[in-house]
Amino acid sequence: MGAVLGIGNTVWESLLGKDFHVFLSTEDSQTNPVFSGFLTFWSYIIILNTVVPISLYVSVEVLRLGHSYFINWDWQMYFSATDTPAEARTTTLNEELGQVQFIFSDKTGTLTQNIMVFRKCSINGQTYGDIYNEFHQKVEITEKTACVDFSYNPLRDTKFTFYDNRLVEAVKQEDPSVQEFFRLLSLCHTVMSEEKQEGGLVYQAQSPDEGALVTAARNVGFVFRSRTPETITVQEMGQSVTYQLLAILDFNNVRKRMSVIVQNPLGQIKLYCKGADTIIFERLHSSESELMEITSDHLSEFAGEGLRTLALAHRDLDEGYFKEWMKKYLFASTVIENRDDGLAALYEEIEQDLRLLGATAIEDKLQDGVPETISRLGLADIKIWVLTGDKQETAVNIGYSCRMLRDDMDEVFLISGNSLLEVQRDLRRAKEHIVGWSQVSRVSEVDSEPYSGSVLEEMIIPEYALVINGNSLAHALDLSLQCVFLEVACLCSAVICCRVTPLQKAQVVELVKTHTKAVTLAIGDGANDVSMIKMAHIGVGISGQEGMQAVLSSDFSFAQFRYLQRLLLVHGHWSYLRMCHFLRYFFYKNFAFTLVHFWYGFFCGFSAQTVYDQWFITLFNIVFTSLPVIAMGLFDQDVNDRTSLRYPCLYKAGQMNLHFNKRHFFLCALQGLATSFLLFFIPFGAFSVLLKEDGLNLDQQALAVTVSTCLVIAVSVQIGLDTQYWTAINHLFIFGSVAVYFALMFALQSNGMFVFTSSFPFVGTSRNTLSELNVWLVVLLTTVVCVLPGLVVTFCRVDLFPTPTDKVRQLQLGRGQGQGPRSPSLRRVRRSSSHRSAYAFSHQHGYGELITSGRNMKSPDCPAPSAAPGPSPRHHNWIHNVLKKKNEVDCAPEENTVSDRKRADDTD
Repeated sequence: MGAVLGIGNTVWESLLGKDFHVFLSTEDSQTNPVFSGFLTFWSYIIILNTVVPISLYVSVEVLRLGHSYFINWDWQMYFSATDTPAEARTTTLNEELGQVQFIFSDKTGTLTQNIMVFRKCSINGQTYGDIYNEFHQKVEITEKTACVDFSYNPLRDTKFTFYDNRLVEAVKQEDPSVQEFFRLLSLCHTVMSEEKQEGGLVYQAQSPDEGALVTAARNVGFVFRSRTPETITVQEMGQSVTYQLLAILDFNNVRKRMSVIVQNPLGQIKLYCKGADTIIFERLHSSESELMEITSDHLSEFAGEGLRTLALAHRDLDEGYFKEWMKKYLFASTVIENRDDGLAALYEEIEQDLRLLGATAIEDKLQDGVPETISRLGLADIKIWVLTGDKQETAVNIGYSCRMLRDDMDEVFLISGNSLLEVQRDLRRAKEHIVGWSQVSRVSEVDSEPYSGSVLEEMIIPEYALVINGNSLAHALDLSLQCVFLEVACLCSAVICCRVTPLQKAQVVELVKTHTKAVTLAIGDGANDVSMIKMAHIGVGISGQEGMQAVLSSDFSFAQFRYLQRLLLVHGHWSYLRMCHFLRYFFYKNFAFTLVHFWYGFFCGFSAQTVYDQWFITLFNIVFTSLPVIAMGLFDQDVNDRTSLRYPCLYKAGQMNLHFNKRHFFLCALQGLATSFLLFFIPFGAFSVLLKEDGLNLDQQALAVTVSTCLVIAVSVQIGLDTQYWTAINHLFIFGSVAVYFALMFALQSNGMFVFTSSFPFVGTSRNTLSELNVWLVVLLTTVVCVLPGLVVTFCRVDLFPTPTDKVRQLQLGRGQGQGPRSPSLRRVRRSSSHRSAYAFSHQHGYGELITSGRNMKSPDCPAPSAAPGPSPRHHNWIHNVLKKKNEVDCAPEENTVSDRKRADDTD
């Protein structure tokens, strides 16, 4: 536009400029026409810059801040149990909450409560935890079922519940297998104990799993009392026993197990080990094959019930062998290069020929509302991927429980290949099956409840699901298979990635984020979810049992997974809709306001003369039209919150970006262009024939006041028509803005203001112009002509081509707003599995090295803690002699402080 007007000025100066030399200065008249056009171009660039004013950016930030506060103030996302409200930790992503297409979720602590409860166990081929009637039939456990009486144990945890009395009887009868089982649980851990009063034990555990196991051993009679860097004190069936702690073979992501080596008061050296069943079974003695098969069946049964499990084993160590092993261990602990590899090899050497004791089964219940939330998000066409460190069976059963997986699915593809070729073959078979035999079907079902008018609810029937383990996922993320994996996964309605590391979680999110260009959201509760949360467009942290690392790295946070549906379907939907309506109207009014100068340029010799009073140009976006559009951007909504949850299909408009795109921008610009044309030419044409009551013609200043009055009234009427949800604030701002316009114009163009300063050249113009009846008729005509076409188009579109939002709004108006959302009919399905169960460990490195170093506690029998990562040299005399013989070996420097460990965990 600036170029057109600049060229017009050059042409005008060449053809007509000489005719105006009489009253134009000589210097201006001698200006080169080309140079004059060049200057005019930049003048119009300045005049027309109000198409995108600075106030647009300010208003957008105000809206985003307001939307963030609405999330913080939403009492329906407040969790009273922990006094935790929802929190928007950023103000730049609110509208993207309404466009999410992929959700990546952790399982433990996110879908589940991460409050572990010891439910069942298998000891020496015998299961405990179920109760049976007199006919040896399993009885379902309910709230009315009587719990085991642990009153015989004064150190019991009163909150612990167990229902099978056979386990307690076996402990009391001193069954050696059962007692050794719980002795292992009381010794093989990194739990810290605090006893503020006699018998009042408080356990601080690295993970909830470990705390649940130690608590179970505590209640049956093997009470972990205290530890030092060198000892562990356990009260076994009322008798205090102190074990010498010789070494802790710590847990990490590769080992997937942990072991302790202790010496009992009788001088026997024992190794106790717990970990993933597949890892433990590989290290069992050959004579344990029969018991291993029985325990494996029990593990499969536990996994079928969605329980998290560990296998337990032990080994008696010969003193001579252990001395030799300890020499190598102490040396490996002091080596600087390849220290971890050397220790891992020594751990592998001693953790062999184990004797199987049994397995534990821990329940991690689903959070309230998880199945309903996942179902409703699925109806909104949001794909949910679960990325978990658990084994396949537990993750699959949780998937069925939370309704990600359903019995009516055509196929659940299991990808478990161990090589690149196997994974490629499985993925191609899955793709051929999906593409060749079926497609994702969409059905429309009519709401059966009586109402006037019919609204179709579009639902997606889940047909396929993909389950892939960590080993296969590592191959699937290879450059040669990325596209195939992503294509198959996107064709499935549910994806579960098992046994994944924190790095793999981030890689999966990055893959989808890069290749699909969709808005992604990651949600988790622990430190192992931080990389995934940071990689996604939107990160959501759940303040649960695993600290605040995820919350501190997130963009939004709350206490329960079920609040995610309200965050997306209500706040996200509204924020996106409000921002789109705000932008559409803002561009419309500024095109209408600014382009009047373009049309006027053809009648003022392209001289860059403005139509309006300079004060009106200054105040238009700041005062006259700022508050109404902000009110619409803050409070407008297509439907209320209950209806948004009732009809999740309304969310799809945001995913497809239907409310503001290039087409909408073009239509806004076109509407603003047409409005500016009418705003200028209707008053211009009328003033060419109208006379004032005193017989004089209306001048340019009168035209400016008339056009500005038409503009303010027209855009105010238009925002009233565009507003779908009226509040008292909308009324106040719209009508107040019109009133403020007239008040300021009369004040700024008054005689007194001109006397005060000469910066207000329109002296008396508003009073003289708006006192004419003909002018008001022009204002009325112009406003009606500007608004009427858009109003007709809107009515025709709603009547002939209604959108789902239009249908739902009609339904909402017809039925009233008092009825809540209709929740989908859900039933929880429990699946059985023929596969082994999952291990229950956190993903971070264990605290064994910290415990044995003594840096986190004060040992009663040594004044200063040991700095070595291995066992203390004061454990035994013979170990002390070994150290004397190896006096050339220095203790390893203190490398891993607590802060270093935390940084390492965050890096993982």
